[in-house]
Amino acid sequence: MPGANHLFFRWESLGDLEIGRPNLGMMAPVLVYRLMLYTMRTVLTARFGLAETKRIFVAAGRLAGEEFCRHLLNTQLEFDKFLTELQEKLVEHKIGILRVEELDIDTWDMTLTVAEDLDCSGLPVSNETVCDYDEGFLGGILKAYTGNDFRVEEIDCWAKGDRVCRFKVNLIQAN
Repeated sequence: MPGANHLFFRWESLGDLEIGRPNLGMMAPVLVYRLMLYTMRTVLTARFGLAETKRIFVAAGRLAGEEFCRHLLNTQLEFDKFLTELQEKLVEHKIGILRVEELDIDTWDMTLTVAEDLDCSGLPVSNETVCDYDEGFLGGILKAYTGNDFRVEEIDCWAKGDRVCRFKVNLIQAN
């Protein structure tokens, strides 16, 4: 990214898309996003191995989730209203359709599903979960909202033959 802080992400680094893309606008096809995502995954896996690539994608997703939450969501809302706003923003930005299957507000344990997931819906079946970035993204959103760290693990994925991505979420550190 250009500028003195090119090694550190800042929301402003995303630029002014209205000025920069007056004809093409804000949206790009999922095909183009996935082309970037899966070629990057391939290169990183070849260079660093599968486990380290997963850690990188989770960490990048976490950073993105925290920034997404800080800049696009109201962290002052009660949790049920926050979840509703999150669902609306994920649809608005064409990321996916979030549903809460289970929620224990006392322990923050939950099961979330994402249908029409940006990262994997429609992929061929490979019998593996592939939404590492999403794990981090959801964990980052929850961290920015609560101030606590969460373990997010994808347990069902389109790439495994499922029709939604399902994530188990557990609080791992209370501040």
